[in-house]
Amino acid sequence: MNSDILRGILIPFLGTSAGAACVFFMKKELSRNVQRALSGFAAGVMVAASVWSLLIPAMEQSASLGRGAFLPAAAGFWLGILFLLLLDHIIPHLHVYPIEAEGPKSNLARTTMMVLAVTLHNIPEGMAVGVVFAGLLSGSAEVTTGGALALALGIAIQNFPEGAIISMPLRAEGSSKGKAFWYGVLSGAVEPIGAFLTILAASRIVPAMPYFLSFAAGAMMYVVAEELIPEMSEGSHSHIGVLMFAAGFTVMMALDVALG
Repeated sequence: MNSDILRGILIPFLGTSAGAACVFFMKKELSRNVQRALSGFAAGVMVAASVWSLLIPAMEQSASLGRGAFLPAAAGFWLGILFLLLLDHIIPHLHVYPIEAEGPKSNLARTTMMVLAVTLHNIPEGMAVGVVFAGLLSGSAEVTTGGALALALGIAIQNFPEGAIISMPLRAEGSSKGKAFWYGVLSGAVEPIGAFLTILAASRIVPAMPYFLSFAAGAMMYVVAEELIPEMSEGSHSHIGVLMFAAGFTVMMALDVALG
């Protein structure tokens, strides 16, 4: 793996770590409106990334199938959805606002389950970055250096507020600044690991690349529908989540087209 690819898969992790570092500079927990806005922005980035960076290249790589070019993308998309659904049911985790934990019953600490929730969120993002860079390594004409960089940057941008969303509530619950920061960093560590493992797998099965691309898209869309959209709509009625969703979608779309 060359140094450019290594730097590329580390970019999203750096975004999470920088966001987690907000615990050292901000005295108060993020307001509910700010958190709704950040969830909406993250959802917009992930939806745009799923379409422009993953599903469209997957269908372009299957163009030889003619009208059936959507079939590998559809199959991979559903596999990604079902994979995240499985993880959601077998891993105990707790999102920031719901009182009850999800998944099997567990005696894990609340902070640990909160980190697991964000880790579940980050798994598909790491896979998405990994599969795009795997396509770049394989010489796929549908995946460009600019497009891979755009995806990494887009996910890093939306990871910044995610790092703050995990570290700030932990600090408010009594954790030290250092502990809250490291929990935030830990939640993002799965991304470069997932990206690296995906590169190893996908680069060895090049004909299956459309399935890998759409699998990552399905996993990301599961997170958007199951977690981010409810979070951006929670509480009293507000349009801030929708507006920030549109902003995140626009940023990711612009990055992909401008750099791709």
